[in-house]
Amino acid sequence: MRADAQNTVEDIRKSLKLLAQRMDWDTAEHRLEEFNAMAEDPDLWNDPARAQKLMRERQMLVDAIDTYKGISQDMEDNVELIELGEMEGDDEVVREAETALKVLKEKAAQKELEALLDGEADGNDTFLEINSGAGGTESCDWASMLARMYVRWAEKHGYKVELQSESAGEEAGIKSATYKISGPNAYGWLKSESGVHRLVRISPYDSAARRHTSFCSVWVYPVVDDNIEIEVNPADVRVDTYRSSGAGGQHVNTTDSAVRMTHIPTGIVVTSSEKSQHQNRDIAMKALKSRLYQLELDKRNADITAQHEAKGEAGWGNQIRSYVLQPYQMVKDLRTGVETSDTQGVLDGDLDPFMAATLALDVAGKSRAEAQAEE
Repeated sequence: MRADAQNTVEDIRKSLKLLAQRMDWDTAEHRLEEFNAMAEDPDLWNDPARAQKLMRERQMLVDAIDTYKGISQDMEDNVELIELGEMEGDDEVVREAETALKVLKEKAAQKELEALLDGEADGNDTFLEINSGAGGTESCDWASMLARMYVRWAEKHGYKVELQSESAGEEAGIKSATYKISGPNAYGWLKSESGVHRLVRISPYDSAARRHTSFCSVWVYPVVDDNIEIEVNPADVRVDTYRSSGAGGQHVNTTDSAVRMTHIPTGIVVTSSEKSQHQNRDIAMKALKSRLYQLELDKRNADITAQHEAKGEAGWGNQIRSYVLQPYQMVKDLRTGVETSDTQGVLDGDLDPFMAATLALDVAGKSRAEAQAEE
């Protein structure tokens, strides 16, 4: 086997080793048997919340086992093909198998990154909130472009997307929007998107065709599981009802029963504009608890974040990415240096390279901080 193919196989084996460590491979099959036994208990669904949590954990374990076995088997099959092709002098078979190994290496690396999503809330569903910055119509249009980008990303990954609330811009776009995105590791992936996103382009709303710079803030926070207790004192919450300012149609419901909740001690404001006021109160309270939970997570990680110099200052006001459409085309992440000239692809939801690089940076920074703390 040629040296480059051997290196590819070695990289795949390193990824497999990490995958095995993360899922505790030696006990994985036994834990799956335990999950299966609990799933067959007829009393399980008497507690729907517990049942759903159990079934979700079971499915994550099944996926991890299948991924590990699948990558291992594919690697062995292609190694055998290369050896067979070399023995028989069939260069075409060797090339095809080597190409397949390179593709498998990328898949293994991606799964390795996913395995690093082991934070307390990484596996949770998530809320994603977008707010336009100063700049009027131009920023509102940029906010709608970001909303489309994240919806496209979520749909490509098979996630369920639900619009929780939306406030339309006066002329175009949106002032703000909040989505709930549901699926495995939704928060773990999207948490890296919190921050300020900067757009540079020739404005379609400027008759003089001048270049404009717009800013929007994105904030991502996890949906709180039912088993996580977040106490909210009713006396600390002001509840207002109002008429949604949205345009109606498929994007947002126009209703007199929209709800705005303000948590007085922290100043956190959440909204929901579904048709039912009762439903809106429930959605808003869940969103409020999630925001309060995010604050608690931030406090727990404060020491590590302070030592993680590469990540920069924490907080959603931090500029993280620039999207330049004119005079040249480039999207660049300011934390990792990852950039691409495929601006349309990014705006169509191709965000994985940015997320993966930020996740790897975050994991490396935490490892350094923890090592320093131990010293």
